[in-house]
Amino acid sequence: MRIIRFLNESDVPTVAALTDENQVFALPYQGFIELVDAANAQGTTPLKLVLREIENGSPLPTAFENLRLLVPIEAPEVWASGVTYARSKEARNYEATGGKLDSTTFYDKVYDAERPEIFFKSTAARTVGPNDDVYLRSDSNWQIPETELGLVIDSKGTILGYTVGNDMSCRDIEGENPLYLPQAKLWKRSCSIGPSIRLAETVEDPYKFEIACRIYRNNEKVVDGTASTGQLKRKLEELVSFLIRDNEIFDGTILLTGTCIVPPNEFTLQDGDRIENEISGIGVLTNFVKRP
Repeated sequence: MRIIRFLNESDVPTVAALTDENQVFALPYQGFIELVDAANAQGTTPLKLVLREIENGSPLPTAFENLRLLVPIEAPEVWASGVTYARSKEARNYEATGGKLDSTTFYDKVYDAERPEIFFKSTAARTVGPNDDVYLRSDSNWQIPETELGLVIDSKGTILGYTVGNDMSCRDIEGENPLYLPQAKLWKRSCSIGPSIRLAETVEDPYKFEIACRIYRNNEKVVDGTASTGQLKRKLEELVSFLIRDNEIFDGTILLTGTCIVPPNEFTLQDGDRIENEISGIGVLTNFVKRP
């Protein structure tokens, strides 16, 4: 079971349940966290509450593919983890050493360290949803998307659901100096989330998610990568535990868990590109690249 948000015919944001058969049922809640809070107040789970809500209801006549989707949750903050996959470590080493093969750097150290890399990524105002534009940074010449599993958590660090995240990144800025990481990661419309939130209780094994990233230029596929969360170096609960340590986290915060798909080193995004980030059981997050 997945939770989505969309604009109805009156342009009102609407929360809905999306079944695995792609049937859509409107729900009487203003947002994902309100649904979770209602379930807690009734001593039940979000899934059981949703099933009860839609038991005697009828699916919407509009097909899911035709809905005007919004971000499934207006996350107050989005955080991200880095160097959680071997492929990510290799890419960061390549950037930091100017393309020297088989070089080792501090990225090797953080990959093996007890403490993971966690950084602030976005706010609700900077985050966009399905079919929205993501922006290129004006002072970077080497930019890529990063397809990542996103964890939707509450203030205590409980994983409530899973979503797809696009962590836009400037490889040249980060490679120039690791202290430039905030500028390489955080700017207007540099993060997208969607298309749904898969309820955590419906996921038997979060390390079996299949991940894909496809990039199209002039309607021609120029990047096609796949991976699996089974390749993660760290456990999801481990990443969450470091995020909430001595930190104030808000209900609905999202933690992106790193990428295992990195486009070829000679590739950079261009104005007009279309990005499809997909995770099995969650959906396809499509965004269009724009140079503002």
